[in-house]
Amino acid sequence: MIELPEGSWWDWDVYSWRPGELILAAGHDLCYHHGLELVLTDPLYVRCPGFFQDPVFREPGAEERRLVERQCGEAPGVLLAFEADGGGAEPVAGLIAAGGLEVRVGWVRRYPVGGESAGSAASAPR
Repeated sequence: MIELPEGSWWDWDVYSWRPGELILAAGHDLCYHHGLELVLTDPLYVRCPGFFQDPVFREPGAEERRLVERQCGEAPGVLLAFEADGGGAEPVAGLIAAGGLEVRVGWVRRYPVGGESAGSAASAPR
């Protein structure tokens, strides 16, 4: 199960999804910046809303593991499961299988300023 660093991580979104990498970003207000990224390499299976709040990460259940193994043909390196507020009447269940996971902490501006471009926590000042 994932352990998050201390912080105000109640707003979450899919910040970037490109071949070989899915980045979930979190912060207390995602309008201008975020302070946490979960970088999932080689995503194999993704069931996740584009925006969600207050996720509770948990151990995946046996049926979730079987589903992912059936879909992917093997057990993934990382399997994240969570329940979160997706904006509806009921919580949404998230499930993400990937080859690896890196937790990045650092302030990331979400919009360009002057000649800058928005970046990721890997390139942001710490």
